[in-house]
Amino acid sequence: MTDQITPRDERHDERSGESLPPPAFTRSDRMKSEIMAGGAVSEHGDDEVAGGWKGLLSMAAILALFAWLAFVNIWIFVFVVGVVISIFLHELGHYLTARWTGMKVTQFFLFFGPRLWSFRRGETEYGVRALPLGAFVRIIGMNRMDEVEPDDEARSYRQKSFPRRLLVISAGSIMHILIAIVLLFGVYSTQGEITAQDEPRVIVGAAAQELPAWGAGVRDDDEIVSVEGIAVTSSVELGEAVRSFDPGDVVDLVVIRDGETLTIPVGLGANTSVPEDDPLFGAALLGVRSFSPPLYQDHGIVGSAVNAVTDVFPVTWESTKGIVKVLNPVNLVNQVTDTENADPTARPTTIYGVATVSDDVGDSGGLAGVLYLLAILNIFVGVFNMAPLLPLDGGHAAIAVYERIQEKRKHTAGRYFADVERLMPFAMGVIVVLMMLMFTGLYLDITDPIG
Repeated sequence: MTDQITPRDERHDERSGESLPPPAFTRSDRMKSEIMAGGAVSEHGDDEVAGGWKGLLSMAAILALFAWLAFVNIWIFVFVVGVVISIFLHELGHYLTARWTGMKVTQFFLFFGPRLWSFRRGETEYGVRALPLGAFVRIIGMNRMDEVEPDDEARSYRQKSFPRRLLVISAGSIMHILIAIVLLFGVYSTQGEITAQDEPRVIVGAAAQELPAWGAGVRDDDEIVSVEGIAVTSSVELGEAVRSFDPGDVVDLVVIRDGETLTIPVGLGANTSVPEDDPLFGAALLGVRSFSPPLYQDHGIVGSAVNAVTDVFPVTWESTKGIVKVLNPVNLVNQVTDTENADPTARPTTIYGVATVSDDVGDSGGLAGVLYLLAILNIFVGVFNMAPLLPLDGGHAAIAVYERIQEKRKHTAGRYFADVERLMPFAMGVIVVLMMLMFTGLYLDITDPIG
């Protein structure tokens, strides 16, 4: 860091003391500033906002994709919409606190990349961009590299007091924690608090059409009560009961469907989907994927509110430990090269991977299960975002703390501005690691889906 107590655009001649014009803001400077700011820094005039028929067509295409997703899988649709709302609220936290503390906000965009559609209200341009990889709020003067008009310097992020800067940069993660508390309260007060136990019931999640159960008349969402008189209360018991017979045997399957009890004779098949040296090879096969719904503990309104807050802390601790594991480069290599023995708690994943899990969660736990999953995801994102690494919000918070320490140590009445340009190699290294995490997680989510 450099002892820099004036912004980049305030320079003076060392001999005469006269003010010098600000240095030229090159393309490289703009790229560095965008990396440090976490979004675009270029501004557009009122006549340059994205709109017209192209903008409307782009927005219609996005809405059509959401409608298609709702038609294909309602639970993944609910999860994806929840993620988009969480991203929006994250940036809304930055936006509202920046406006409240007197900072100038010039852009509020959902997603990154080329602008699809936008409009201007006052001094802020609002809109949607093309790449669904996040969102950003553009606050002027995020660091000393950021080019700011002299008349706006007093309203820049870098000129505000330490408490105001820390509040604004932490507001996104604070919003994630608040979202999690609201979601947990909603689940606890309506469905109850999920426990580590399951209900003593066996529900058919999916019956493969080419296998015996489907051909005999077993359908998705049937509750299996018994197999040839053997009562079953879990998927494990169902498997053991089926394997106690031989392939080709016809067994009576008692199921509950829409409140009605049915007895369905099923001719069992043989399991040939596993290697021949597997003990299950050739065993009797029913041909269903089953689950037991999670068991919920009922709470009153007060209990739901208290537990919604207190449950954030253990999840935060587990998320912190998980982040440390995931960021270990050795772990990344092990996850790809030794998938059978790799630690599943240290596996990187992506929104795609979590979205595919939301389908199973929705099938077993309904809307409450998906909302609970969204709550856990919000806590994780809130914690991860505050890691003291640029260009994450936690990196900006760490710089604010460093600048405050330097001001106290040097007993200066003015602002101390850290030379963040020197952190560019470190920031680029963080970006490379994050990209490795994303691609590794995506590879694993596609080749070895969770669950």
